[in-house]
Amino acid sequence: MDPTTDNAGTTGDPGSARASLEALRAEIAKAVVGQDPAVTGLVVALLCRGHVLLEGVPGVAKTLLVRALASALELDTKRVQFTPDLMPSDVTGSLVYDTRTAEFSFQPGPVFTNLLLADEINRTPPKTQSSLLEAMEERQVTVDGTPRPLPDPFLVAATQNPVEYEGTYPLPEAQLDRFLLKLTVPLPSRQDEIDVLTRHAAGFNPRDLRAAGVRPVANAADLEAARAAVAKTTVSPEITAYVVDICRATRESPSLTLGVSPRGATALLAASRAWAWLTGRDYVIPDDVKALALPTLRHRVQLRPEAEMEGVTADSVINAILAHVPVPR
Repeated sequence: MDPTTDNAGTTGDPGSARASLEALRAEIAKAVVGQDPAVTGLVVALLCRGHVLLEGVPGVAKTLLVRALASALELDTKRVQFTPDLMPSDVTGSLVYDTRTAEFSFQPGPVFTNLLLADEINRTPPKTQSSLLEAMEERQVTVDGTPRPLPDPFLVAATQNPVEYEGTYPLPEAQLDRFLLKLTVPLPSRQDEIDVLTRHAAGFNPRDLRAAGVRPVANAADLEAARAAVAKTTVSPEITAYVVDICRATRESPSLTLGVSPRGATALLAASRAWAWLTGRDYVIPDDVKALALPTLRHRVQLRPEAEMEGVTADSVINAILAHVPVPR
């Protein structure tokens, strides 16, 4: 497939769907430099019907990354800037009185989209944060007792700043657990930053992705074909036991007050299957589980205060567990 054309998508063939999704990296790289792991994580989440929490300091192209993904996948996207005065109805929609008909009609909120960018989600109070819970879990919004289904595919990509805590409302564990992956978006390397500045000097406009050359290379039909193929990816009993042993080890770690729940174990297995399929296999190996363990589990554990004071991180605990849990042969 030529990624420069507008004839995106396949007719549902899994092999073509994989090729189309692999082309996303090259297409998004036209707008975003050096964030391949985040791109891959977003694709894995789409394949698993999951959601993603993007964490990084301001200015590392989190918003641009999501916009470029939506453009390359031919998906509808909306952005909500979460602020302290944002109300739940500003996200989900509300009933509006029509004076001409003397009736109430539903006005959909920005959540009715394929890819919702929830920018700085930790800046809004818990009541508004929780308005996303039903949408994320049930793929629907209930207003005035009437459930309204959301489009498919549907993904919430929420961003948060890891260094600014003034005026923020940290996400509770129950809501963090609803995110399939927590992806860290790091500062670029020196060469990547040089490339960014070179592009801007040459006239790159991050608000005009079409001018930057970003074209659709896949669509919803590709995702559906890919999801069907992922569902057929084989998981041996040994791999299932390996996932369970990793998650149970987090519950016994002396550095943690909260370990990974069975929902987290299910998420790790699902993400591993998606990654295995993306890499060209129809079965899961231990390396797939290891590759997805950090982004799938890091937000599902809670450090003890004394361990945090000693510089222990969730990532270091999970890495230590991966090093000690026996790997199936």
